[in-house]
Amino acid sequence: MGLVKQGSVFLGVLFLSTLFLCCAADVQYYELFMREANFTQLCNTTTLLVANDSYPGPEIRASRGDTIFVNVHNQGNYSFTIHWHGVKQPRNPWSDGPEYITQCPIQPGANFTYEVILSDEIGTLWWHAHSDWTRGSIHGALVILPAENETYPFPTPDGEQTIILESWFNRDYKQIIDQALAQGIVPPQPDAYAINGHLGDTTGCPNDTLFRMQVQYGNTYLLRIVNAAMNEEKFFAIMNHTLTVVARDASYVRNFTTDYILISPGQTMDVLVVANQNAGQYYMATRPFSDSSAPPVDYITTGVFDYINSMGGLNASFITLPAENDTNAANNFTSQLRNTNVTQNPPLNVPTDGEITTRLYIAIAGNTLPCNTSQCVNTFRFAASLNNVSFVLPRIDILQAYYNTSITGVFTEDFPLSPPEFYNFTGDLSTLNTAALPGTKVVMLNYGDGVEIVLQETQTGPGGSHPIHLHGYSFYWVGSGTGNFNNQTDPTTYNLVDPPLINTVHVPGRSWVAFRFFADNPGVWFMHCHFDRHASWGMDTVFIVRNGTTTETSIRPPPTGMPTCPSS
Repeated sequence: MGLVKQGSVFLGVLFLSTLFLCCAADVQYYELFMREANFTQLCNTTTLLVANDSYPGPEIRASRGDTIFVNVHNQGNYSFTIHWHGVKQPRNPWSDGPEYITQCPIQPGANFTYEVILSDEIGTLWWHAHSDWTRGSIHGALVILPAENETYPFPTPDGEQTIILESWFNRDYKQIIDQALAQGIVPPQPDAYAINGHLGDTTGCPNDTLFRMQVQYGNTYLLRIVNAAMNEEKFFAIMNHTLTVVARDASYVRNFTTDYILISPGQTMDVLVVANQNAGQYYMATRPFSDSSAPPVDYITTGVFDYINSMGGLNASFITLPAENDTNAANNFTSQLRNTNVTQNPPLNVPTDGEITTRLYIAIAGNTLPCNTSQCVNTFRFAASLNNVSFVLPRIDILQAYYNTSITGVFTEDFPLSPPEFYNFTGDLSTLNTAALPGTKVVMLNYGDGVEIVLQETQTGPGGSHPIHLHGYSFYWVGSGTGNFNNQTDPTTYNLVDPPLINTVHVPGRSWVAFRFFADNPGVWFMHCHFDRHASWGMDTVFIVRNGTTTETSIRPPPTGMPTCPSS
């Protein structure tokens, strides 16, 4: 379409899958329409709330440093919010999106415009609903291209492809978690997994389709991989092809080659692959990874890496992936992640020991609480906690209550900075009392604090890994180890030289991880497990970073038109 001049700014208009994009220098404008649509998978038709009638939703593209305005219209049957996963939103928690943390939900028939402020992020992120389990059907990629006059820190690829790994249920996602919470039970396993909405050729239903990526021999392709699965970490590989990992969570890493990747829910990864094999059709495939005693269903989901003019066929016996419980494969992959000294990355700024002013040691646990609904299956319900606090979502969002000091009783400032009880976290805990304390407790930080957080996995319940995501920040993953964290000896093993800068960290079973950051983004920021069943059970907390001493170090005023809570 042609250019339309408005004042001194030229606007271009693009129509793509009913998603509208206007370009005004470094400002982008999008419209997203959320409504119910029918999808037929596994020989079954399911009605889902989706964005612009598509699953996954439309891809949003911008350049580093741009500001994106996204007008979200709720034309569906229930309320939700949208989160811009991995975007730091400097001084702008109002558009971060988690329901009842930074905003009230967008009600049916209403709309809200998010102002998404990009800063130093580069590469692939994503956006998704942040209410109940709605993100299972409402999500899409957020591609952040190099800024003008900026290049990739590797030869420009010949093409690129976004790959979104998903969980598929033959039911509405919100209904799934609502019923499980009311009954106090574990939500059901997915009916299948998907690649870009395609279930592949292993489901047994003849109508299910394969995702196909067409490639030209000799070309190099940039794969933008997003794990949007609800509760499953994923192995991913392309048969007979080597992958080169170049970025993680919108930050470049030291390049390394591998036959497979491990990617947790919430994480994103940029990977190069060269089409250098004999012309043919090669499976791309994914399967879950789990080191829990209650693993997800072990479905292998397939797509096709399809050479142009290939004449060959496909054979499922050619699929090779690590086994679902291959912890060595998982650890071998994650251990290779390192920061890289390229100009496209922000300068390394890891808090030193002397700059750490706040230390948290957080035990991650599965718990139980009394079940008191009319639908309870047992006298207890499944729960989860951080430092034995099972987070309770308030009915007025925490940001509103913090910013407007006349609103009281929404949260308390007493989240424990260490476990209230010390025990052998990674030992046999079958006889441990797993009761937790429900509450809406937050961590208060001063602007500029140097923060270290050690996350300790515990063998409460089924144990196993947890992908922990922090909103509003990228952080330096400086350490990890097996067993119980020792605060005398384990810090001596930290990597303070080239730790990766990420926003979602994989905490392995029977292990700990440590990360550091400076609290230089004032606001209210959620931290939670990105296994949605755990987040729904209370494996969450909130960090409130107080304002600094200047306007530039303080939260921006709220925008007009913020959604209001039903009870407020």
